[in-house]
Amino acid sequence: MRKSSSKIRGEIERLHDQLKAAEAKEAERIGRIAVKAGLGDLDIDEARLGELFAELAGRFQAGSEKRRPAAPKSARPAESDA
Repeated sequence: MRKSSSKIRGEIERLHDQLKAAEAKEAERIGRIAVKAGLGDLDIDEARLGELFAELAGRFQAGSEKRRPAAPKSARPAESDA
């Protein structure tokens, strides 16, 4: 059964409200962590702080393989010549 456009618009509006609430909750969480870490006391402009947050996020979004510490050379399997 097809939904009417008004029902779809209503669902979109409801989802948009849920998104706003989730983003606000995330912002409050990150803000609390930043304040506890002392970032609220730093004299740094918002643009630079945003760049640093983006850099930090990039470290964790790069993939789980890049986040793992490198194994000591003796523990690494030998690479074969292909």
